[in-house]
Amino acid sequence: MKKILIADGHYIVRTGTALLLESKLQYSCEIDFAESYIETKEKVLEKQYDLVILDIDMPDSVFKAMVKELKGKQEDLKIIIFSTYDESVGIQYIEEGAEGFLNKGASESEILKGVTAIFEEGYYYPSKMVNKLLSHSKDSRTVEKLSKREFQIFKLLAEGNGNIEIANILDLKMSTISTYKKKIFDKLKVKNIVDLVRIYDDMH
Repeated sequence: MKKILIADGHYIVRTGTALLLESKLQYSCEIDFAESYIETKEKVLEKQYDLVILDIDMPDSVFKAMVKELKGKQEDLKIIIFSTYDESVGIQYIEEGAEGFLNKGASESEILKGVTAIFEEGYYYPSKMVNKLLSHSKDSRTVEKLSKREFQIFKLLAEGNGNIEIANILDLKMSTISTYKKKIFDKLKVKNIVDLVRIYDDMH
């Protein structure tokens, strides 16, 4: 008997997912529900679960920190992220220690496949995510290509400083900062500050 906690703020998602698992999963399962992250933590403290199906956007969510916090309460707990976000966001949760990711738009068969894989193999990554995981790990290493000055500017950009602030901090011309910024974007293969911040966040 597999013990599963469906932690999601939406009643329809909780009941629909439970109905699917109870009727079609090849394992018999006992399912509990949590409507908020506070309730999720309480349930995980009270009872041992084989799997938590975790919504990122539930009430009281602390986002990526939820993964390590829940695992700190139950060492062998498996977590699969169940979200409307795409695989790029899912990767961040995988890197925090989650065992898998499913998009809420996934088909019945994929949801069953994902949960079964967690029980049998210990993890589940959708096919779209595998390629992104590979390129994502390469992204993190590309920071090594930056020169000392480029890395300094990369860090200042990622921390929210604009060209003017960086020029003042480093006592450089605005045009010099613009040139460095273009080089950094090219080397890291990013098109905007959001992507650059993601790479910076992944380093921490």
